[in-house]
Amino acid sequence: METHFAAQVCREGVSDTGLYCDYQLDNGSVCLGEVEAACKEMASLQLPVTTLDLSADELKDLFQDSPLRLRLAEEQMIGPSLSVYRCGESIGVCNGPVLPHTGFLRAFKMLQTSPVTLSGAEDSCGVVRVMGVAFPGQREMEEWEKEQEEARRRDHRRIGKDQELFFFNDVSPGSCFFLPKGAHIYNTLTDFIKSEYRRRGFSEVVTPTLFSTSLWERSGHWEHYSENMFTVTCEPHTYALKPMNCPAHCLMFEQRVRSWRELPLRWADFGALHRNEHSGALTGLTRVRRFCQDDAHIFCTPEQLESEITSCLEFVRSVYRVFGFSFHCLLSTRPTPCLGEPALWDSAEMQLERSLEEFGEHWELNPGDGAFYGPKIDIQIRDAIGRQHQCATIQLDFQLPIRFNLEYVGSDGSMHRPVMVHRAVLGSLERMIAILAENFGGKWPFWLSPAQIMVLPIGGDSEQYAQEVARKLKEAGFMADVDDDHGATLNRKIRSAQLAQYNYVFVVGEKERGSRTVNVRTRAGKQLGQRSLEEVMESLKELQKSRSNDDEF
Repeated sequence: METHFAAQVCREGVSDTGLYCDYQLDNGSVCLGEVEAACKEMASLQLPVTTLDLSADELKDLFQDSPLRLRLAEEQMIGPSLSVYRCGESIGVCNGPVLPHTGFLRAFKMLQTSPVTLSGAEDSCGVVRVMGVAFPGQREMEEWEKEQEEARRRDHRRIGKDQELFFFNDVSPGSCFFLPKGAHIYNTLTDFIKSEYRRRGFSEVVTPTLFSTSLWERSGHWEHYSENMFTVTCEPHTYALKPMNCPAHCLMFEQRVRSWRELPLRWADFGALHRNEHSGALTGLTRVRRFCQDDAHIFCTPEQLESEITSCLEFVRSVYRVFGFSFHCLLSTRPTPCLGEPALWDSAEMQLERSLEEFGEHWELNPGDGAFYGPKIDIQIRDAIGRQHQCATIQLDFQLPIRFNLEYVGSDGSMHRPVMVHRAVLGSLERMIAILAENFGGKWPFWLSPAQIMVLPIGGDSEQYAQEVARKLKEAGFMADVDDDHGATLNRKIRSAQLAQYNYVFVVGEKERGSRTVNVRTRAGKQLGQRSLEEVMESLKELQKSRSNDDEF
């Protein structure tokens, strides 16, 4: 960008989707094809890449003619020095390993350019981001392109539109409108987690949505998070929509004196949360402003902590097995800076590590990535096309019990401080629905499907029987519809039902009406034959209860 296009580069780096370069250009814009050609030319020169650590003063000298680049570089500076690299005549900030020389890359594809709004700026300041990908060779790029095509085919936004699950509207940016079929998925997931709560000793609570800023000042969120909160002013007070449930649960804990005999307390909350995400960051269901979590907080004694963490991990495993997700865990340890005594961090991190060892699943250490108030375990799932998503989290919190002065009477009669655990399994329901839609490619398993059964009448007086079948199915709790289009052939109706991703097609004619049966086909087109309606309903009840991903029963 500097050598070929005379751009002033401000920042460069990588993201989950590829590489990026932020720059300012005085005249005109760049052609993505020309950028790709320039990359190939630079790569063919096999320019060496060298790295150097610079102090803050050396950094100021180096970027003295580029105040924007200097500011962005200083924002990345955590310790006493920052790594920079030289590639040809260009020098930039480096935040990770780099190649020995540019010849290791042979295939490039620039994806798009877009204006960038920098933190603390009202507008883009003329900064543009070019995004792209690079590969060792053409074969790797072709494989990536196939993966991208598959991802586009599975895009939850397309599936949501095609299956009439949800939509968005500018009257409430970043807030999803769930249509009946989408609401069915949403409520089924919620009911699934609630059934697990009953088995695992969680109690559901309901808390307000709007709180005085005094609560957020007390919890510390106002100081660190207020710019991400929606506020409402009602003179002389200012209120904020809650972005999380934990302060409200702390208020509940302190309502009366608690005894060690009550602990652990496990409180779950499905309240609506609001976070003021930047409009440019809103992306379908994966990044929204209004959302709901399967959020819960556990208040326990220090002695109970290890078993509670193990139970949370088992909870995560049992839920993810239902969806067929493989996963691994990350133990995120103390960041710099952090709050709390070092001995407290050491003890908590050791307990989390012991729980992970006992859990038996693959886990990795993620040093320095814990929350400022305590260490955490993040669980990353892998979907059907190999992409990773971070959904579940288990976080220890030393600070909120201190800020709210939470105490319980111990068995020794003295007052003790409880340990607080933040825990979510699905994470955001909205984001999990997006992940599941793309994981299944819109082919929802029967127990979760918003389109379970299509009944197709063929000839004679079968339409009345078809309506009766659908009514009985609905009364039994199934999602059933009737295709009474008289102008369509049977094959066309079957094909239409399959494209709409109905799990089963029940064909009923005079023979089925007389014998009180249905002729069953799967979504994949396999014929399961003529069966008694009562027998089929019992089999479907078992299939729904088992939460199986199988198509046959």
